[in-house]
Amino acid sequence: MRHAVAFLLLLVLLLPGAVPARADAYHATPKLVVVLVIDQFRGDYLDRYRDDFKTPNGFNLFLKKGVHFTDCYYDYANLVTAAGHSTIGTGSYTDGHKIPINEWWQNDENGKPELVSSVSDKRYKLVGVPEGGEVSPGASPHREAASTLGDELTLATQGRAKVFGVSFKDRAAILTSGHSTKGAYWTDHDSGAFITSSYWEPKLPAWAESFNASDERKKARSAAGIATGNFYEGVGGTPAGVQYLIDFTEDLVKNENLGHSDVTDMLTLSISNTDILGHRVGPDSPEQRKMIDAVDVSLNDFFTFLDKQVGLQNVVIALTGDHGVAPTMRAANDVQMPSVAIKSGSVLKALEAALDKKWPVKKGDKYVLGGEYPYIQLNQKAFEAAHVSEMEAESTAAEALEDVLAAQDAAYGVKSSKAAMPADRVSDPVGIGAVYPVAKMRLGEIPDTELGRRIMHSYSPYVGWALWVNFSAFQFPGSEMGATHYSSYAYDRHVPLDFYGAGFIPGTYHDRVAPVDIAATFASILRVNQPSSIEGHVLTQVMKPDTGAGLVPATSRKAAKR
Repeated sequence: MRHAVAFLLLLVLLLPGAVPARADAYHATPKLVVVLVIDQFRGDYLDRYRDDFKTPNGFNLFLKKGVHFTDCYYDYANLVTAAGHSTIGTGSYTDGHKIPINEWWQNDENGKPELVSSVSDKRYKLVGVPEGGEVSPGASPHREAASTLGDELTLATQGRAKVFGVSFKDRAAILTSGHSTKGAYWTDHDSGAFITSSYWEPKLPAWAESFNASDERKKARSAAGIATGNFYEGVGGTPAGVQYLIDFTEDLVKNENLGHSDVTDMLTLSISNTDILGHRVGPDSPEQRKMIDAVDVSLNDFFTFLDKQVGLQNVVIALTGDHGVAPTMRAANDVQMPSVAIKSGSVLKALEAALDKKWPVKKGDKYVLGGEYPYIQLNQKAFEAAHVSEMEAESTAAEALEDVLAAQDAAYGVKSSKAAMPADRVSDPVGIGAVYPVAKMRLGEIPDTELGRRIMHSYSPYVGWALWVNFSAFQFPGSEMGATHYSSYAYDRHVPLDFYGAGFIPGTYHDRVAPVDIAATFASILRVNQPSSIEGHVLTQVMKPDTGAGLVPATSRKAAKR
């Protein structure tokens, strides 16, 4: 009997102890990952308006309880929405994920130039569009050539993780979340209804249909004071639009039961409303400040909801922006900063005339397609018809553009009002900061400098024959009162980077970081592969030491120590 008891005791001693909770996607620690992107949200806003934020769980969740980086800058030179959201999701730049701009020209099946969006896809239909609305083309992430953090989470859990993307904009909902998500939702611009694509599902889930059928849009219009007209442009540019987005997202979290399975779930949420308004009024407007203050209140509602639904101790959150923004011409000139709003149409027309003079173009054709800055796309077929190679076409176009602006036709710059320019000062001329043929980008023949690296990070084969161009600092296409973004300048590249979660060391940090670090850091926390074209670094300086239990929720730490 004594031998039998001794044998049993030995077996008990050799048995492994209780398995500690670990920070990995497979054991649902954390239970939910949230990547929050605020569109056109420049990096100085959180400190600039810090005294405005009165809620405990809005921006103060990061500023007082989380990690706040003051110096986060993108390291590429095509600062637009689609590229920014792809960069955040994949942890790589355009040379990795291939998304260069929001829309670009490419040849259709008949060889004629057509404008496509970063997410448009003729193979699918839009789902949930009100009767009479356009349903084709549909949308998908098929042009995004790298995996996202959400994709890697899905792969690691064999499809059990639920990953969703939500935004007012299709590209923001789709490109941040990725290919293997359970769904992506965005607004139909006219009606404001939330829609998706048949890439994910043939019809909206019942809860989304119920949301669209409710009086939520009517309430948002009433709160915005905009009874009719385009919902996206009207309500979207108001605080009511932010709350409308948050209300839908809360319905998604609740009905899809995020954060309650045996693996980690993920949500990407992009607040587009700051961009919709910001283009109209600029970063220094009191209206934009009110919008940012309203975002603080809506985020407080959302994170308080998550606390009740999942428990904030079980959630990790990243906050960033997809790009910054330049001051308006009016605001810059008011403080004697030289700024010029450029009449882009006049510049491109003069460039076309210069190229046509050198190589007379076939009737009905043209050399300059235009498109979105920082690219000026060229018509490959027109040059080939004139027996001109890509390098010759682009190099000649770059020289012609410099010559056009050197001539300083008054039609190229927006005339300053008296309110924006002192009487004894004259407007600065339009100038070129840098211009390069895309062929040189493709061949790697760009100077080995800080700017050169950013330009190379901006390369995509999707733009075809084109020029990469930046006008001089504080010069941009637009109007005296409007604002925009697209360039390699710091004001367009500067965005916030903030984290909240049990495993982070709260505080303000002044390290130079980048949004690509989000995917790298979260992949490390979740113990999943980093996305396929990763450029970012794991931000270990803000992470608590890992004792083997990882990011253990506060309520579970005692159990994990046993």
